[in-house]
Amino acid sequence: MVITGHRGAAKLEPENTCLSIQKAIDLGVDQIEIDVHLTRDQHLVVIHDQTVDRTTDGWGAVSDLSLQEIKQLDAGKGEKIPTLQEVVDVIQGRVILQIELKGLATAEPVVNLIEKNSIESDVILTSFVHDRLCKVRHLNSDIALGALWSTPPDDACQQALEIGVEAIHIQHQNIDVDLVREAHLHGLKVRAWNPDTVPEIQQVIDLGVDAVGSNRPDLLVQLCR
Repeated sequence: MVITGHRGAAKLEPENTCLSIQKAIDLGVDQIEIDVHLTRDQHLVVIHDQTVDRTTDGWGAVSDLSLQEIKQLDAGKGEKIPTLQEVVDVIQGRVILQIELKGLATAEPVVNLIEKNSIESDVILTSFVHDRLCKVRHLNSDIALGALWSTPPDDACQQALEIGVEAIHIQHQNIDVDLVREAHLHGLKVRAWNPDTVPEIQQVIDLGVDAVGSNRPDLLVQLCR
């Protein structure tokens, strides 16, 4: 079972910060999941929402703020919103980095950063917007991809194969044994996201998924190791 820390260890430390990411690594995860947006001056920053309102002491759209303005914000416990490069530097190849392409026009700059750091084999790019995954596939076919759904359509596996991804990433409550079986028959992995209690985590483990991402990687590690 592959253990993924969602936004680092989002229910233990401020999400998508270097502190949260280091916490998940210290707990023993295999992968870290983060989200990226572009600032007004075209820097890749690690934050989930389109705005900084929920996760910092500031307000406004990420795309309307410069990197300098974003770096002045407190993302919790004195942590700053990191750039994607800063996260890559923290991880240093110790775990696989799962990057969700949240913001508009993030595919190409993320691929460029991956190539600059020569970490093609250490990353997985994901998105709910599957055109962004097709863009990545066109730019660099060596980068692993995962298609995100909350509720998968009936033809999720077929869509995944057409995009060229290696896995489908599904909200944990919307996975059943038939979906896992069909995905595996097509050579696809199933990654469950965000079971955060012991019963929820155990349920998806019992379904035979390949990976689980959680805001409570401490519980994941306890159950899977």
